[in-house]
Amino acid sequence: MFIAMNRFKIVLGKEQEFEKIWRERDTHLKNVVGFQKFNLVKGETNSEFSLYASHSVWNSKEDFVNWTKSEAFRLAHKNAGKHKDLYLGAPNFEGFEVVI
Repeated sequence: MFIAMNRFKIVLGKEQEFEKIWRERDTHLKNVVGFQKFNLVKGETNSEFSLYASHSVWNSKEDFVNWTKSEAFRLAHKNAGKHKDLYLGAPNFEGFEVVI
């Protein structure tokens, strides 16, 4: 199993807009081979930003990598640049292979 996460630093006051975009977007993941589950999670808020992470679970790292090269991935991310004002910097990707 493989877990893929992107951490996002969201501008204070833009949290509801960020969550709405994720709630309403078509992730194009339903029929992707190896996809198991997706969550958007919210972490702590400090004086600079609110922390969020996208968390997806895959059957394998290979399935995840194949998705990143697919048309479904391109469709899911086609409007990502339209909301740059919500973010403090680029997302930070972290990938994990499940060992236990």
